[in-house]
Amino acid sequence: MHVLFLPKWYPGHKDPQLGDFLRKQALAAAAQVRMSVLVVEAVHAGDMQDEMSSDDGAWELRVRYRSSNSGLRAWRKTVNFHRYWRASLRGWRRVVHERGKPDLLHAYILVRPVLFAWWVGRNHRIPYLISEQSSEYLDGTWAAKGPGFKAINYFLFKRAAAITAVSAFLGDALKQLHLCTRYDVVPNVIPGLDRALPPAGPRGHFLVVADLVDRTKNVSGVLHALASARRSDPRMRLTIIGDGPNRNELEELTGRLGLAVHVDFLGRLPNSAVLDRMATAFAVIVNSNVETFSVVTGEALAQGKPVIATRCGGPEAFITEANGVLIAPRDIDALHDAMIQLTENAARYPAEAVRRSVGDRFSAEAVGHTFHTIYQRVHAHGQ
Repeated sequence: MHVLFLPKWYPGHKDPQLGDFLRKQALAAAAQVRMSVLVVEAVHAGDMQDEMSSDDGAWELRVRYRSSNSGLRAWRKTVNFHRYWRASLRGWRRVVHERGKPDLLHAYILVRPVLFAWWVGRNHRIPYLISEQSSEYLDGTWAAKGPGFKAINYFLFKRAAAITAVSAFLGDALKQLHLCTRYDVVPNVIPGLDRALPPAGPRGHFLVVADLVDRTKNVSGVLHALASARRSDPRMRLTIIGDGPNRNELEELTGRLGLAVHVDFLGRLPNSAVLDRMATAFAVIVNSNVETFSVVTGEALAQGKPVIATRCGGPEAFITEANGVLIAPRDIDALHDAMIQLTENAARYPAEAVRRSVGDRFSAEAVGHTFHTIYQRVHAHGQ
C-alpha cells in the first residue's frame, strides 16, 4: 500500500524540533507501508529548490514557496494560500511521477494539508484520513474561531474516511465539538527506549523542553517555583531547551528573579541532542496549561528520569506515583513542593522502574502497527 503523508508541521533546517513527533509517526508507519511524505514549507529568503531524501525509511519531498510579508493581513493570507496551493500541486505531480499514485492520503493537521487532501482525493478517487494533535481544540482557540472557519472544519472532518487523535483526551474534545462521532487513538512514538539507561543526574538539576510560548507551556511558572525552591535547597537549577516568541521575556524574568547563573537557555536542539541533555538531568518538568499528549514526558520516563507534570491532558496517560508527581496547572506552590519532594526522595524513583512504566505501547513498532490496521480498514472500505 502506498500512503502519502501530508503534514502541517515537520522538522526542517530552521527548526529541527518542529513536528518531530509527526515525523516519528510517519517513520513508524513506513515500516508497514510504502510511505511518501510531502512537506510544503514557507520561506522568507534563501534556497527555493525542492529537496528530496530517503534516509530513514520514508521517501520525503520538501517543496518551498516564497512567503509574503505584506502588512495587509487579508492580502498576505490570500497570497500565501495561493502560493501554498501551487507548491502543493507541484509536489503532488512529482510524487506521482516518481512514486506512483497513492492509495491513501494521510493528512496532519487542519486546515491546509487536509483541504489539499480532500481536493486531491475528490479528483483522483483516493480516500483521506485526518490525524490531529493540535491543542487549539482544548484551550479555547478553536471555539473562538469564526463560523466560516468552523464550517470548513466540519466539512473536512465529515468527509474523512477515518480520524485519529493522539490521545483520548483530545479525541473526546473533538467529539464534544461535534467534529467527529468516532476516532482511533494513535499515540506518539516515544524515542529513547532503545538507549542504555543513563546514570541518575545531580539532585535538583531539572530540565524543561518546550516551545517558549508561555500562555501554553507556562515556563514562567517554573522560574518562579525555582526561585522559591532555591531558598529551601540551593542545589536547585534549571536547563531550558526550546525557543519561541517569549524567550526574551523569560530570560529577563530569570534575571529579575536572581536566577541568571542557575538557569541555562540552550535554544532549539535536534531530538538526539535533547535526549543527550535529558540523560544528564535529575528530573524533567512539564508545566503546561494544556497538552494533547506530551512526548517530553514519555521521553523522560524512557530515560529513567522522573517527571513533575501538570494535569493538563496528556501527561496523565504516563505519570503514576512510581515515576513522578502530578500537580494542578498554574499552581506555583504545588510545583515548588513537588520539586522539593522529588529532590529529597530521589531514591523512590529507580531508573529501571521509571522506564518500565512506559511499557511497549509507545514503541515505533506498536504505533506503526496501529496505523497499518487503520490504513487497511480505510483502503478496504474505499474499494
